[in-house]
Amino acid sequence: MTIEDACRLREGRRLVFTNGVFDILHAGHVRYLQHARSLGELLIVGMNSDESVRRLGKGPNRPINPLEDRIEVLSALRCVDAVVSFEEDTPEALIAVLRPNIHVKGGDYTVESLPESKIVLGYGGEVVIVPLLEGRSSTRVIQRLAAD
Repeated sequence: MTIEDACRLREGRRLVFTNGVFDILHAGHVRYLQHARSLGELLIVGMNSDESVRRLGKGPNRPINPLEDRIEVLSALRCVDAVVSFEEDTPEALIAVLRPNIHVKGGDYTVESLPESKIVLGYGGEVVIVPLLEGRSSTRVIQRLAAD
């Protein structure tokens, strides 16, 4: 989906936005996305491109799944209305265009540590930090697979 398509999809609805890599989908991701969706009428997910993931330093073999696969898997979830990829290291440019009512991030962040908070709060939006599901992460799944 293009950013223009995402803007048309919004059409006056309360937009919730989140972003991430979503490399190996697990229960923590699903609960997080369901929570985010419950905060509004439309959930759009910004997904880091493969090159962006590599720049984030997630590991030498990340992402495990290519962008197209990650988008297809996330798009299949009922709670996700649209997925838009971005090439930058942060979704600031995407947020500046979409102007979500609520920007959601996981509990490993704070409002103060998010570079995009300034943009969201600047136009009157809200930043919500959602607690993570203990012990669930793509990195942990990869480590368990490597140990077997």
